[in-house]
Amino acid sequence: MRLAVIGAGPVGLTLALLAARHLPQAQVCVFDARPPTADLGADPRTLALALGSVQLLQSLAAWPADAAAPITEVRVSQTPPGGAVDVRLRAAEEGVPMLGAVLRYGPLLDALQTAWQAECARRPAKALLRLGQPVAGLKDLAGGVEVDAGIAEVFDLAVVAEGGVFGQQARKALQRDYGQTAWVGEVTLAPGPAGVAIERFTRGGPIALLPLPSPDGNRRAALVWCVAQADDPVAALDDAQRLALLRQRLPADVAAALTAIGPLQAFALGLAAEATLVRGRQVRIGNAAQTLHPVAGQGLNLGLRDAHTLVDALRRTPDVDAALARLAWRRAPDRWRTILATDLLARGFTWPGLWGLRGAGLAALQAIPALRSALARQMMYGWR
Repeated sequence: MRLAVIGAGPVGLTLALLAARHLPQAQVCVFDARPPTADLGADPRTLALALGSVQLLQSLAAWPADAAAPITEVRVSQTPPGGAVDVRLRAAEEGVPMLGAVLRYGPLLDALQTAWQAECARRPAKALLRLGQPVAGLKDLAGGVEVDAGIAEVFDLAVVAEGGVFGQQARKALQRDYGQTAWVGEVTLAPGPAGVAIERFTRGGPIALLPLPSPDGNRRAALVWCVAQADDPVAALDDAQRLALLRQRLPADVAAALTAIGPLQAFALGLAAEATLVRGRQVRIGNAAQTLHPVAGQGLNLGLRDAHTLVDALRRTPDVDAALARLAWRRAPDRWRTILATDLLARGFTWPGLWGLRGAGLAALQAIPALRSALARQMMYGWR
């Protein structure tokens, strides 16, 4: 089987490595417009990975542990009314070393690309990496796909694994603009417990603080601050004013620990999802299949589960069409539950009636350990 992977990002490279391990007779060719000389470490984006994703990357020897900060506790709360509820999900209570981990995009991509380049060197006829070769188009053929990357080639299957952010994407079957902006950057905190992630629901949108590696001893966290585009309280402020406003919206102990805020970048937020992962011999996974609001931090995790299930389906049957039907069937529950749950959370910030319901839900989580455990397991491994 000839498999084309379009997009040498985390999802595409994970798919390629999985295919090389579990489909040893397949030829896997990865295409990407990124030039071979690109500085992978320069990308400042921050990623939150669930425990299941970390374990998957560890199994592929592509997990940069030294560049990652484990999440050992997640605190979830909302501003008043309902601000007294402070739900805590702890790895120790679930019997696991971490709930997930946070790291920069660059080190993860570097680890995955290094692992794939090693595979290409080991099996040059079966594993290929074509950087600097953007794919201009895909054309369905009987029993295959024509991939145009300067020269037209025929593959048994083409997997599109590059999607970009919401504002850069072509329209998908399900499209919704949330009218929100995510301000993304980094904050510094006073010394304190490591490994704690904060999720704070505010009237304008959620705020997340995710622990980052701190090799110099200073405690840092990635900030994702979602606000309404129509009444953006962040855009016109300087750093000192942003820090003061952020403190007003966080729990008192977290606000007191904030010492500095760095430059912020703005991204438009929306939902863009394909109706299905499979169309003929073309498959879309990761952001190419669904781009989600960051409120639940599940976008990349969902894409990695797409990749794992696709390779597992191909491993179980040599019939590509039967494998793709199996993929669509197996991924639908996890995929649509995650899409709909994230969409409900994102839109709930504009529905006044949901504020009280969210507060009641948080109170139930705080009071019932079994509910907290079920939520923690869903966050770690997805819907099973």
